[in-house]
Amino acid sequence: MAKSKIKKEKVDNVGIHSFSKKADLFFSSIVGLVALSCILPFIFVVMISLTDEQSLAIHGFQFWPAKFGADGYLFLVQFKDKILQALFITLFVTIVGTACNVFITTTYAYAISRRTFKYRNFFTVFALLSMLFSAGMVPGYIVTTQLLHLGDTVGALIIPMLLSPFNIILMRTFFKRTIPEAILESARIDGASETRIFFQICLPLSLPGIATISLFTALGFWNDWFNALLYIKSENLYPLQYLLMQIQNNMDYISKSVGASSQIAGAVQSLPKETGRMAMVVVATVPIAILYPFFQRYFVKGLTIGGVKE
Repeated sequence: MAKSKIKKEKVDNVGIHSFSKKADLFFSSIVGLVALSCILPFIFVVMISLTDEQSLAIHGFQFWPAKFGADGYLFLVQFKDKILQALFITLFVTIVGTACNVFITTTYAYAISRRTFKYRNFFTVFALLSMLFSAGMVPGYIVTTQLLHLGDTVGALIIPMLLSPFNIILMRTFFKRTIPEAILESARIDGASETRIFFQICLPLSLPGIATISLFTALGFWNDWFNALLYIKSENLYPLQYLLMQIQNNMDYISKSVGASSQIAGAVQSLPKETGRMAMVVVATVPIAILYPFFQRYFVKGLTIGGVKE
């Protein structure tokens, strides 16, 4: 009887293991399809950017080009000096802006997450209200250009985006749920100051949250062109996104306002309008897409650092 019971348990375990493998395969297939659906549009854009412009006009958009060409990229090469300058501005703004934004956001969120901070409720409501309500474009423009005198400076691309109320609320919740009060109390008993507690205990334990808001913030700075439209006049201060938008607008303007001259019309027809547009998308997307995998290790590392030891 005992032997039959053991055999039955083995059969049940084999059945559960087989079902588990099938379930894993099923859900892995679904996740793979979702991931593929996210990657395919970008691959499609890359393939269009590598298509010959005339072939694209004849055959239309195809996932595999009838004829390859680099017309769009050759067109952008003509602006290589401006593009490199704009890329430098964008990299500088993204790195400096992300670092400052994350530092301000984490310190603000840490303060309002601690019960010992007397005015935590006021500053929490203040951040929440600023997330829900905005003064508008005109007051922001007046403050930036007339009060802060940041017009036509790199600061105009950084300072208006230095604080993110959504990230503050996100990090506040993260600090409250993932950092036990017992660790902080132990550090205070040992004589650690609040500054030391924040930098040596809270930040290492908060790497997953910091990596998340860093990624969101970096994407915001990298893709920002609206502040350049409002505040920047000098071409040597154009960020990459705004410069590419200017090139695209100039191409569209020339195409629509072409005169009767056959020479001008021929030149306009030779412009790689579609492949050039897709090449701009690739140039603007690839650098930040390459950086994204480097954030992954911080997510994993943050989950394995620190904790309450019993």
